[in-house]
Amino acid sequence: MRRAFLILLALALLAGAGAWYWRQREAAPTVQAAGGPGRPGRGGVPVPVTVAAAQRQDLPIRLDAIGTVQAFNTITVRAQVDGQLTEIAFREGQMVKQGDLLARIDPRSYQAAYDQAVAKKAQDEALLANARLDLQRYTTLAQNQGASKQQLDTQRAQVAQYEAQVAADQGAIDAAKTQLSFTTLRSPIAGRVGLRLVDQGNIVRSGDATGIVTVSQLQPIAVVFTLPQQELGRVQAAMARGKVPVQVVTNAGETGPVGDLLTIDNAVDQQTGTIKLKASFDNADFRLWPGAFVNVRLEVDRLQGVTTVPLVAVQRGPDGPYAFVVTPDSTVEQRPLRLGALTAAEAVVRQGLEPGERVVTSGALRLNPGAAVTVSEEGGPPQGPTPGERRMRPRQAADAGP
Repeated sequence: MRRAFLILLALALLAGAGAWYWRQREAAPTVQAAGGPGRPGRGGVPVPVTVAAAQRQDLPIRLDAIGTVQAFNTITVRAQVDGQLTEIAFREGQMVKQGDLLARIDPRSYQAAYDQAVAKKAQDEALLANARLDLQRYTTLAQNQGASKQQLDTQRAQVAQYEAQVAADQGAIDAAKTQLSFTTLRSPIAGRVGLRLVDQGNIVRSGDATGIVTVSQLQPIAVVFTLPQQELGRVQAAMARGKVPVQVVTNAGETGPVGDLLTIDNAVDQQTGTIKLKASFDNADFRLWPGAFVNVRLEVDRLQGVTTVPLVAVQRGPDGPYAFVVTPDSTVEQRPLRLGALTAAEAVVRQGLEPGERVVTSGALRLNPGAAVTVSEEGGPPQGPTPGERRMRPRQAADAGP
């Protein structure tokens, strides 16, 4: 009985081992085929992916920077003569035109000096007129031997002396008139006045550093920003082709006013390795205000009719960049790419793709060449900058042509 029990136990173990071996042998082809050409992925389920089609389009190349808004012109109105401030003729924050009255300084002493200069000239003109009459008499007498040549020459010198005196009087009048005009302070530019710095009734002097008020020109207005010195050649080339548009972008990514690049600074900052640029904006709605920090986007190029794919579709491997292309039978093909310029959202494909071919934008980490896929979403690139918000990646773009 004991021997029979052992024999039955051995037979049961052999039967179990055989069954286990048979199941493993039946499952082996499925495991080997998983992920192979035309086969589903792990577990016999196709890999879910999102795709986007390669497009042929015009691609703007833009550079992003942070700038500071500056008034196109800022004037501090200061007193040029000493005296009491008798009138403030502006309201704080008022828009003024060139030549508008801003303030007055007590003009009485300067008016008196002007009147005195005018009177002195009139006195000397009367003396000059009398000297000229005497010169005529001496000239007639000299012709008839009634006056000596010395008397004639002396009278001529007297006339010249009075003529010089009258000219000096005219200069004094002009100086006094200028000083008198300084008592009326007018706006030298059109713009917006700020807060008044001196109240009416105070004594102001020509050497005062604070001034009376500032006037800032807000239309047009300027934005000064910096770019890395490596971008200088690209910007110069863009300016050589024509106007270079510059757009303000809000912190929320919304586009703002568009202006034109005016000029590039004449030197690179050696400490930061950056170059300053200045752009002009019409600022018709006063959205830009002096002193504010803004994000600006500078369009330096526009690639015409290039093939682009979302940047997230580009993978990197030992042999260079590639993308998974979805074939008509819902499998993927690993396609090597030759890239051009790269932006923050898209990549220019020089070789390897045709417009309309679909590339995998997400789910590529679980793919092998020939793997079966199911497209769960089809469209453009995932959330990111819109075509109007594309911007260059400087390091990547430096080595990539258009």
